[in-house]
Order: sequence, then C-alpha cells, then structure tokens
Amino acid sequence: MFSITSARYFLYREATDIRKGFDSLSGMVSGQLGQNPMSGDVFIFVNRQRNRIKLLRWEPGGFVLFYKRLEKGTFELPVSQKIGNNLVLDYGELAMLITGISMRNAKKRNRFL
Repeated sequence: MFSITSARYFLYREATDIRKGFDSLSGMVSGQLGQNPMSGDVFIFVNRQRNRIKLLRWEPGGFVLFYKRLEKGTFELPVSQKIGNNLVLDYGELAMLITGISMRNAKKRNRFL
C-alpha cells in the first residue's frame, strides 16, 4: 500500500521543473539536498507557479511519486529564516500545505513544559 507516512518530510525550497521524473528528482535529493533518496523520507518539490507539487518516496521495491495539480490557486509555502535548499516539515505542516490551509497565521501550541 502506498502512503506518505514517514519520520521526516523535506521541502525543496527552489522552484522545480515538475516534468522531472523518478531519476531526476532522486538525483536532486542526493545532489542538492544531501540526503539519501532511498531513506524512506518524503521529499517535496513545487513548481515556479506553485500550482503543482510532487512528493517522492522510496518504498520497498521502488520509488513512488505523488502528484497534485491545482485547478485554481497556489500552494502556500511555509516561511523560514533557515538558510539552505531544504526545509524540514512535520506531518501537520505537510497536510496543511497540500490541503490549502494557510500556515501564516497558524500557531503551534506548546505540549510540554
């Protein structure tokens, strides 16, 4: 069964040619992000217009691509002060990104002292 449940989610912050396939995206993961594409983590790529998104994940036996194209509107990418090509997201942030919930005003509450 295909799923995107994983320990880590990496958003590639640069615009990506969304026509890229398994081999090109996995090459970007190792070359640009410095990660192992076969780690089981989810790698997220968004095009320049921010209306298309691809998620790449290794599952036993091969890579899986998840692809979403918006008919209207754009994906709102999270803002971060961190420097670099990637941004680590948690599952909640990924869900908000894909479903179109604005992360700009969302606040994460402290759960521990």
